[in-house]
Amino acid sequence: MGGGEYVCTLSEELQQRAKEEINEDPERRAQDIEHIRDWLKHQPHIKARTDDWTILRFLRGCKFSLERTKEKLDMYYTCKTLCPEWYKNRDPQDKKLRSILELGVMLPLPGYDHLGRKVVLGRWGIYDPRQVNVDDMMKASCMVFDTMVEEDEQACLTGFVIVGDCGDLTLAHVMGFTPPVVQKIMVLYQEGYPVRPKGLNYINTPAAFDTVFNIFKSFMKEKMKRRVHIHGSDLESLYKEVPKEVLPVEYGGTNGTIEEIKKYWLDRVDARRDWLLDDENYGVDESKRPGKAKTSADLFGIEGSFRKLTVD
Repeated sequence: MGGGEYVCTLSEELQQRAKEEINEDPERRAQDIEHIRDWLKHQPHIKARTDDWTILRFLRGCKFSLERTKEKLDMYYTCKTLCPEWYKNRDPQDKKLRSILELGVMLPLPGYDHLGRKVVLGRWGIYDPRQVNVDDMMKASCMVFDTMVEEDEQACLTGFVIVGDCGDLTLAHVMGFTPPVVQKIMVLYQEGYPVRPKGLNYINTPAAFDTVFNIFKSFMKEKMKRRVHIHGSDLESLYKEVPKEVLPVEYGGTNGTIEEIKKYWLDRVDARRDWLLDDENYGVDESKRPGKAKTSADLFGIEGSFRKLTVD
């Protein structure tokens, strides 16, 4: 995907879902994209990608509400700019980053679940917290996630489900997830990205998990809290939410091995290297924002003023 003109890759069934679930009208789609593109041109502080595909993703993520799309685009580019530790110097060839990417902390799984959603496996304890800090781990994870969002049209329509494997989490990992870090993660994924989180499943949860989870929970919207499932070490319980067929062999599934999936994403991130490097050119310039400039405290301060934005 990417480039100028949008070419639909969705099946007829998914196109029908887009009409019913997110108010997408193929007759009006080009007009809506043009409306947002024109609006972006008149925002002195936002430097955004203005190709059809990028704008369409945001329209879909906001169910074609033009006002919400504008808010979300502003929010997304503001988050990126105020979070340089995750969004600058994203070169997959960089030695340190490469070693984290090779671990496979965040792995979108091939195919989709029974509801057509993308399943993303997070292996939060797989890195060594003495060697890798949370910011570098998040940077590598965002690179994979951004590549998925750029390439997977279906996920942008149906949303994604997370399976968080906490099996290797230690107290040292937990110490890295301070409230400011957790708030940044939650603001980004709930309010910045145009892809909708539809479920959170945690497995192999150790004693240390509760500490971190309670911090996450404090920044979750009510709707998100209702989508959380904690399965402990009971994989049968997980299969009720995420079918076996979509999970890797290591989790009792039939959907390839972790090794194969890791290699796939390493290849995809490499293929997107120019895109990832170019992506640093987009963001906001707060000195040009009409009205009051936004600061990190506004966005990620414990009582950030953006918590009132709705997520669905």
